[in-house]
Amino acid sequence: MSTARIGRRQFLQGGALAGAGLFVAFHLPSTARAATARGPLEPNAWLRVDPDGQVTITVARSEMGQGSFTSMAVLVAEELEADWKAVKVVQADALPKYGRMGTGGSRSVREGWLPLRKAGAAARQMLVAAAAAEWKVEPATCRAEGGAVLHPASGRRLGYGALASAAGRLEVPTDPPLKAPEDFKLIGKKVARLDVPGKTTGKAVFGCDVRLPGQRFAAVARPPVLGGKVAAFDRKKALSVPGVEAVVEVPTGVAVVARSTWAALRGREALGATFSGGPNGALDQAAVLKALREAPVADKPSRSEGDLAAAMAGSVSRLEAVYELPLLAHATMEPMNCTAHVRGRTVEIWAPTQGQSMAVAALQKELGFAPEQITLHTTLLGGGFGRRSMTDFVLEAVSVSRAAGGGPVQVFWTREDDMRHDYYRPPGRNELSAGLDAGRQLTGWRHLVRSPSIAKQLFGSAERNGTPDMVEGAIAFPYRAAAVRIEHALPELALHLGWWRSVYASQNAFPEECFLDELAASAGVDPLQFRLDHLPPGHRLRGALELAAARAGWGTPPPAGRARGIACHASFGSFVAEVAEVSLERGRARVHRVVCGVDCGALVNPDSVAAQVEGGVVYGLSAALRGEITLKDGAVLQGNFHDYEPLRFGEMPSVEVHLVPSREAPGGIGEPGLPPLAPAVGNALFALTGKRLRRLPFEKIGT
Repeated sequence: MSTARIGRRQFLQGGALAGAGLFVAFHLPSTARAATARGPLEPNAWLRVDPDGQVTITVARSEMGQGSFTSMAVLVAEELEADWKAVKVVQADALPKYGRMGTGGSRSVREGWLPLRKAGAAARQMLVAAAAAEWKVEPATCRAEGGAVLHPASGRRLGYGALASAAGRLEVPTDPPLKAPEDFKLIGKKVARLDVPGKTTGKAVFGCDVRLPGQRFAAVARPPVLGGKVAAFDRKKALSVPGVEAVVEVPTGVAVVARSTWAALRGREALGATFSGGPNGALDQAAVLKALREAPVADKPSRSEGDLAAAMAGSVSRLEAVYELPLLAHATMEPMNCTAHVRGRTVEIWAPTQGQSMAVAALQKELGFAPEQITLHTTLLGGGFGRRSMTDFVLEAVSVSRAAGGGPVQVFWTREDDMRHDYYRPPGRNELSAGLDAGRQLTGWRHLVRSPSIAKQLFGSAERNGTPDMVEGAIAFPYRAAAVRIEHALPELALHLGWWRSVYASQNAFPEECFLDELAASAGVDPLQFRLDHLPPGHRLRGALELAAARAGWGTPPPAGRARGIACHASFGSFVAEVAEVSLERGRARVHRVVCGVDCGALVNPDSVAAQVEGGVVYGLSAALRGEITLKDGAVLQGNFHDYEPLRFGEMPSVEVHLVPSREAPGGIGEPGLPPLAPAVGNALFALTGKRLRRLPFEKIGT
């Protein structure tokens, strides 16, 4: 990323990826302030050093368990040479100075790597300059260390607090020098997460914890079918429930507003609301599969290299296969919720959101408000996985507050509300074919991705950075072949669709890596060796594969009754390989061990990297073994964890995360651990049973 100075009170803008870039706002406190003023040092939007030595780092990303608060604070504090014990993190509100705010695509550290370090380095340089001026020495003879500036020649020392005011009156450096990696004291080290103490003591505030003076609670009765309408409801009966204060119609349904959550739920039940099915009332599983099969293939391939027809014609052997994936819900541990307070022409919101800027833009469009009339506070998130990037739950809460006469109202969703009104991961049908020559090398590879486009539904076009979004995870097919062709078909479904952890990589890695295993078996080549034979020299997946295989004992006999499978995938700038060790218990797959080799570039916090990969494995394994959303008469059938069952504690495999040393720029890590999981398990099940499973989830397999 390149930067250029625009002006003293203007900002340096970081590049945006898929609409969620970082902005580093460099500004100065008023130079008219008296020289003796005891003001803070605030050289940029991310950082403040107070006269008492407190370092406050503002984070403009959402903390949903992925460790953003800590990792991003580390980037600033490292270059600042802060005393970590004096560092405090606060969540940024949705303000223009932070630019376009949104958390997703494993971008937080990737995009913050240089801007946040430069923010800390600029403040460090100013503090050193202030100390040098005080001592009347050259800045080069001083150094910053542990929250203070030292002058080694004279033994003098001044803490950052004592220097904050003087430093705050200096010009902000435009391009401060950054530390060399060998000088890092925080980056790459195990640092205790800053969000954990509040979560363990109960002081942390998630969206559902928000409590305000005069706050009321609301539950909304929504049509079970997208596009359905309210047919009838009994307002009088709902109002007769003790604690219910209002029944109001809103664009999403009928809201019952009450003094407690319990009263709101009882009032909603008493409504007896009924709904019409609308134009989508006949949608079911058969209709979904038909839409996938019959969608026309786009005229222009997403990727085309070599002469595929000639390559396939010249192949000694050819394989074809169809892989299918279901709809999936996000099922975050904290169901959706939002608190809104409409005051005439202003609104204040407390939301566990990943998509602050999208929410503000949607509210501007919906309400006709200017940005300065909208205040959005971000709470902690009890899981996001892409679901909380959507704006529906924020818009609904604002609508309920307005319709109920203003005042703070928290709209809370039950687990059933959450499951049946999600923005689902799209279903997919993947049609693959490939050929091998006499030397067991790939001659041709064709992958047709049939899946609805999230981008088209949300933004009107499937194209994202020149590529249809549904081929993400497939278009970057990493293996060598004489001809490669990636195509897509775009079915339409009358369902809300949204980003799900690792987005289309979560779908397309499964057919790609399982079909590659089919080719290895056809060629009679070990699956690991087949991958290494086809990866270009120097490809970063090679190191991840070799590390995972070595640590898993690939090539040695697994424990009795078990088999191993291997898979790899590159996504969000990181390269991950996984080996799954699997058995069958009463006809169901049991995963005992997952060994991960991870190359995510430079590490900020190794503990967070390991935790994120472990989380990706758990989330991916829940989906691979049992995750499926099904439809009948246009409505989602699943409603809670009894029929959309996650992995249970007793089923959790041992997960080992091994990191490839690297000085490359950081890659993302919140999502890349998930895509290789399902194919690694599928390949292990083939090694165990001889059956090739081409549809998720892996339900009962048989003995």
